[in-house]
Amino acid sequence: MVLKEVLLMGAGAATFIAAAPVVLGAAGFTGSGVAVGSVAAKMMGAAAVANGGGVAAGSMVAILQSAGAAGLSFIANAAVGAGGAVTGALLGLWRK
Repeated sequence: MVLKEVLLMGAGAATFIAAAPVVLGAAGFTGSGVAVGSVAAKMMGAAAVANGGGVAAGSMVAILQSAGAAGLSFIANAAVGAGGAVTGALLGLWRK
């Protein structure tokens, strides 16, 4: 049974890493900036209002826009993959 969980962990990690750029793009965080009328635009607007007119460096919106424009860093890919591995492992335990 251990092999099944390991395979599910690997599949979960690979799926999450592959899906992350797609999800960012679908939310509106693109290589050319925030897409008009998207979830990202709404998030950016709310962040700007909360910060008195600008989006703070290091905020969630800034981090997501950076990832959408430049892709995920090695550390970010590792974190996303770890989340996928945990999800795969939990799915394996739940399916028992």
